[in-house]
Amino acid sequence: MKQPLWTPSPERVARSNLTRFMRFAGERCGRTFAGYDELYRWSVDDIPAFWGVLWDFFDIRCSRRFDRVVDDLSHFPGAHWFEGATLNYAENMLRFSDKKGPVLVFRGENQARREYDYAGLRSQVVRLAQALRREGVKPGDAVAGYLPNLPETVIAMLAASAIGAVWCSCATDIGPLAAIDRLGQVSPRVLVTADGYYYKGKRFDVLPNAAEIARGIPSLSRVVVAHYAGDNKTDGVPGAVLWDDYLGENDPEGFAFEQLPAEHPLVVMFSSGTTGKPKCMVQSAAGLLLNQLKELVLQGDIDEHSTLLYITSCSWMMWNWQAAALGAGATVVLYDGNPAWPDTGAIWRVLDEEKVTAFGLSASYIHSLLTQGFRPGGAARLDALETVLQTGSALSDEGFAYVYREIKQDVHLSSIAGGTDINGCFATGIPILPVYSGELQRPGLGMKIECYDDAGHPVRDVQGELVCEKPAPPMPLYFWNDPDGKRYHDAYFGVYPGVWRHGDYVLFHSDTGGITFYGRSDSVLKPSGVRIGTAEIYNQVAKVPGVVDSLAIGQNYHDDQRIILFVQLQEGMILDAQKQKEIRDILRHEASPRHVPALMFQVSDIPRTMNGKKVESAVTNMVNGRNVTNRDALENPGSLDIYEALLPELQK
Repeated sequence: MKQPLWTPSPERVARSNLTRFMRFAGERCGRTFAGYDELYRWSVDDIPAFWGVLWDFFDIRCSRRFDRVVDDLSHFPGAHWFEGATLNYAENMLRFSDKKGPVLVFRGENQARREYDYAGLRSQVVRLAQALRREGVKPGDAVAGYLPNLPETVIAMLAASAIGAVWCSCATDIGPLAAIDRLGQVSPRVLVTADGYYYKGKRFDVLPNAAEIARGIPSLSRVVVAHYAGDNKTDGVPGAVLWDDYLGENDPEGFAFEQLPAEHPLVVMFSSGTTGKPKCMVQSAAGLLLNQLKELVLQGDIDEHSTLLYITSCSWMMWNWQAAALGAGATVVLYDGNPAWPDTGAIWRVLDEEKVTAFGLSASYIHSLLTQGFRPGGAARLDALETVLQTGSALSDEGFAYVYREIKQDVHLSSIAGGTDINGCFATGIPILPVYSGELQRPGLGMKIECYDDAGHPVRDVQGELVCEKPAPPMPLYFWNDPDGKRYHDAYFGVYPGVWRHGDYVLFHSDTGGITFYGRSDSVLKPSGVRIGTAEIYNQVAKVPGVVDSLAIGQNYHDDQRIILFVQLQEGMILDAQKQKEIRDILRHEASPRHVPALMFQVSDIPRTMNGKKVESAVTNMVNGRNVTNRDALENPGSLDIYEALLPELQK
């Protein structure tokens, strides 16, 4: 029988927001929920009732309540949510006017610190919103960000929402051509950027890139430049003005938040763009508002007593998720720069100094700490820390054990997974349930997800495709520039008609109720027709001393497929015959003989998206003779040169 790594205390269960919601929902429905599983079943059996109760639980600010929660759940895609309601997302984010102390804190790797209380944050938002109105920005127009993780980034997103503009963003570590590929598709009226940023102690000038972006997007009428790591100038940027000059000094009198239909577009989110131009997914104000609050408050146990810090950038949906904690009343700490600069303990000291209760990080970051042998619990006290939120890719059993051994024993490790597509989670952590190694605890409320076999039948304890059988409010309204909906349909509904295929390879556990993720299903390996999730290989290879990272791909070979494994080792180490034997042995004994790669190569870098996820598809395409497009969409595009140099060996 599996033993949990952590079980919440009765006191923690009793005071959780989820327990409070169960009581609230039970009173509304005239029933009693014995636990999460009963609550979840109700949330997917009576979807309109669940989302309606959720609206009331969060006391959503609106100028008009909805007439009905959803028109027709059989329209998938195509269901319409909260018909008749009018509201404003930013107004709901800024409703905790009685909160004392900071609501938004900035920490930079250069030791910079800024904070905003409620009045200061609201003042900046409405001043920028009014300036955008003066610029002629109207509801439905796009406002874009090319920014570090600064307070101005959050302020700009909220200001755009306040007047009904559609927000889209990417971080300043993305090159100008990749930024134009994203932002240019939505024809923004205004671009908000910064004069520079810091990374690993080095200052980077953003203005040359901003100038190239401004020249490459003809729709732009204005570029607003925030000061951070530059000279507070706008040199060479067409149509540019400094932030302070643009906002002016005084708050506008009688500012009114634009009241808009629930399905008014809020944001455009971009796919990674590693196989072509990024898809532009348009998501609604009410859909994201309800879902983000559900995940933060109920499943993350975040509220007005919480302080949240997530290692992220505004190219990643976790940035939107982090910023939405303002709507839960939490204090949000923005960190920009390398979390390990000037040393590995840097970010952990920030957690202590800011009394962070919920810390978000990626599986790759946890694995890198594990490889280094770093002990966060020895570098910082972490007295306030209650929740560790982990996402980005599958976390190994060793990663789970590391959190409880080296970070903190009494902490809720909330492993979450969903994606940019829904700006949220399909599967998530549950603060009132035990944590089991290698498992996300449960499906998220209101998300009717299943694991399908190849024939489209639900299965347990067998790996299969993650699907969602019913609509949910945060799903995209449509794709930008997709008038007939074909790209949208093909992205999710082309395999199982009327069912959303998410593209993840998963296993639903019948004993614990948890879910294990095995990587993207389009990267599943099939030697001799047997499906293997790449995470199964990564989790074992990570145990081998000296391994920093690895990448597994399938090569079509003699009417079959063989596994090629690329291994990144610690500096100075060599992938010699002994090290290769260690890797083969652990895969053979801890996984299966089919997991053992046919070939192994040492590499100095692993290609990653801007969000830090491994890019198996680009290397797979290269090895199998297909074109690799849009290298600029990678965090480290030069890494592909390493694999290109190996092609003669791989094609023998």
